Amino acid sequence: MVRDVELGTDILAANKKIAESNRKNLYEHRVKCFDVQGAIGSGKTLIIENLIEVLKERGTRCGVIAGDVAGDDDYRRFKTHDVPVINVNTGKECHLDAHLVDHALEKLDLDNIDVLFIENVGNLVCPADFPLGSDMKVTVVSVTEGDDMIRKHPVLMGMSDIIVVNKMSLAEAMEVDVQRLKSDAAGINPHISVVLTDARTGEGLEVLLEKLGLD
Repeated sequence: MVRDVELGTDILAANKKIAESNRKNLYEHRVKCFDVQGAIGSGKTLIIENLIEVLKERGTRCGVIAGDVAGDDDYRRFKTHDVPVINVNTGKECHLDAHLVDHALEKLDLDNIDVLFIENVGNLVCPADFPLGSDMKVTVVSVTEGDDMIRKHPVLMGMSDIIVVNKMSLAEAMEVDVQRLKSDAAGINPHISVVLTDARTGEGLEVLLEKLGLD
């Protein structure tokens, strides 16, 4: 049992060391990096797609690392926006780790990227233990997941810089108390920013860009 604990500690320590190396690499290339987390179906892919299009219009060069357990569905969606994209499949793992991101960075021309989005695997538990070297962590939740989603995942939410509450146009139909979501977020981390969005209509995206420091 002691050996298991030590092994887990070693893995987390090694990941943290590589994450710091990733952060330094991105900083040296003047790339702003955002780790976008969220459950499957929360809308994180569409939010990233919309942000890319707005930023492209402003002359900002974007890139994406698309993480998923298997397949390349999101990768193919990002490719349609004519930006550099690396697809990373984790196999049995429910999260990206710093080592996988390090290898993905090696395949990107960071000198020609201003903003890098890392779309993490659709999970609200595992990514909490594995920093990737990003500037900010953004967690996307959807009103279709219920108004208890934030308080049920205090670790990940507490480590996030921004919580995006997406699909706001469905809040009333889903009988979700958005104020409760905001209160839960403040209870976990009083300094966290909560942004209300609807990725399909573009609602809240300018606010999100401002919170990301990309306005």
